[in-house]
Amino acid sequence: MSARTHTRPHSATTGAGVDSRLPWWALALPVLAFVALLLLIRNPADAQAAAGDPALTQLFRHARELLAR
Repeated sequence: MSARTHTRPHSATTGAGVDSRLPWWALALPVLAFVALLLLIRNPADAQAAAGDPALTQLFRHARELLAR
């Protein structure tokens, strides 16, 4: 004996629109990251990576040269 299945009505047939709402942090986190990066660009002296290890700097320079070929 088969059981009867219950199906939902489709939203297209009911005329209701899709209601998608984002939580507050879904907008706040990208905005916060953008502002932090913007502040680092404005004042690069505050970035601690600017005075990095010379070996690390040479490694990045070498990688950039390899990618430029």
